[in-house]
Amino acid sequence: MPTSATHSSFSFLIVAGEPSGDAHAASLVHAMRRAAPEVQFEFFGSTGAQMRAGAVESIVKADELAILGLWEIGRALPKFWRAFGELKRAVNERQPDAAILVDWPDFNLRLARWLHRRGIRVIYYISPQLWAWRSYRARNISRDVDLLLSILPFEKDWYAARGITNVEYVGHPLTGEVRAQYDRDEFCRRHDLDPSQPIVALLPGSRHKELIRIVPPMLDAISLIKQQQENAQFVVVVAPNRNINEARSIAAKHIADSSVHFIHHETREALVAADVAAIASGTATLEAALLATPLVIVYKESTINWHALGSLITTEHYGLVNLIAGRRLATELIQDDFTGESLARELLRLLDPNSNAAMRAELKEVAQQIGQPGASDRAARTILDFIG
Repeated sequence: MPTSATHSSFSFLIVAGEPSGDAHAASLVHAMRRAAPEVQFEFFGSTGAQMRAGAVESIVKADELAILGLWEIGRALPKFWRAFGELKRAVNERQPDAAILVDWPDFNLRLARWLHRRGIRVIYYISPQLWAWRSYRARNISRDVDLLLSILPFEKDWYAARGITNVEYVGHPLTGEVRAQYDRDEFCRRHDLDPSQPIVALLPGSRHKELIRIVPPMLDAISLIKQQQENAQFVVVVAPNRNINEARSIAAKHIADSSVHFIHHETREALVAADVAAIASGTATLEAALLATPLVIVYKESTINWHALGSLITTEHYGLVNLIAGRRLATELIQDDFTGESLARELLRLLDPNSNAAMRAELKEVAQQIGQPGASDRAARTILDFIG
């Protein structure tokens, strides 16, 4: 069984399953090593590229496990069961001092149950968004999680209202970390854009199915915007975990426009350079808010997934920036509301100088609500205190 005695080495199972979780887990690992340089840490588990670069031993490679929707879940189940089995074998062999589960609730809450039954202390970093949908899962948190680290300011009170008090708010790990390596002028120089003319950034998401569903209406919006603003320039920002040719191939089937620029590994630089952005609902919407880039939040599911899962969503807002603001600051175009026409209309509205300036000011206010920089360090210290 894991020991609770003070010692100079600790072993942790750490499990993330999506690119954002991989990034936050990698930052947490670095922060723990910084916080206790005299301690020998062993980290092993389900990893993405950033965790592996941070010397986390890969029992399972999570890169191919990120899925979306019921059909994908059905096809991927054998992979998930294999990954689950491999992690269980590693835990049985190594008996870690604790497990750190990062977001990814469909997998991690099931794993938490198994770990809890075997006496492994469970630390959950980045709360599942139970306040948005499937709130009944709060009982799983109460039963199976020893310490929950929250990154959004309203979550601790939400859990307290349900009798769950082992929650610590550490702040969002992106706060203070979202910055571009170079400015608008340099971005334009590298990509042959005119900095004196409007730039629209389009971020269609980090999963293949998101690209298939979200890229086409984004491209429809380009054609419509150009009818009113001929000088507008467009960049499609491809997520780091996707192949840029994948996005180009999907776009080529829908529109042949050589003036559209495809950008890879420069997400924050593109957001800083952009006058406005259309962004698939997710972490990138918060990055845009922290960079004060006016945005429209978009999302489109398959029809079967939307009818099956959409009814479970209980929150008034989808986008993180709106949830934190407590109001509809950024327009949300979800499912049938997301068309080329609706997106073009909203982006043209935000290209108006007065609307643009007003939203930038509001986004700066929201950024102040997210908390102070240093979330990964606070999370690391909280975990180290917890394990003794």
